[in-house]
Amino acid sequence: MQPGEEALVGDLRVAAYRALGVLSEGTGYAETLRGFGFGGDCVVLVAADETGAIAGTVTLETYGPDSELARDETEADVRAFAVSAAAQGRGVGRELLRALIELADKNGVRRLRLCTLPPMKAAQHLYETAGFTRTPDLDWEPAPGVALRAYEFAIAPVS
Repeated sequence: MQPGEEALVGDLRVAAYRALGVLSEGTGYAETLRGFGFGGDCVVLVAADETGAIAGTVTLETYGPDSELARDETEADVRAFAVSAAAQGRGVGRELLRALIELADKNGVRRLRLCTLPPMKAAQHLYETAGFTRTPDLDWEPAPGVALRAYEFAIAPVS
């Protein structure tokens, strides 16, 4: 990510989540999503299209007190994953996920965890084809009516 792109990344996230119908007005989560991961123990990855416009983004959140699902230093959370409508179906999400797994591996992470919402069918398909497995025992509701589905991915140590 280039300096000064935070607002563009945040806007892409909000637009992608709204397009799926999973980001309601007035919840306050739009601002959280817009600013998530810029600082602290997170790494925000971005993909650009052929014109240089931001086409997608994903955030690696290392284990810490604010972790959503990660339980210790060997785990990290995948957060704020979004692909622009124009880039959907072009492999942007798959490439971002591959890059995130590689980054996690280089940083000693052995397990990635994430949450997704039921309407995010394309994301769930991507996770499953990339080797993530459902972990229903970690499903949770951060707010009434917001049912998050958990997934995990075990990173094999490089020998």
